[in-house]
Amino acid sequence: MMKNRIRELRKMMNISQEELAKLCQVSRQTINAIENNKYDPSLELAFKLAKHLGTTVDHLFIYDER
Repeated sequence: MMKNRIRELRKMMNISQEELAKLCQVSRQTINAIENNKYDPSLELAFKLAKHLGTTVDHLFIYDER
């Protein structure tokens, strides 16, 4: 299972789900689903998220082996 730091970083940058969605060219619902670990993004989207949140994919996503 993948966990992520999207919500945490997004809030630190004071960016709404809607704003991040527009930057990444996806719906707000997609951002919400990813933040709530209900959807794993494509590799392309993962890189877009990391870029717009000023981090790396490695830092943004945490693999939980449980």
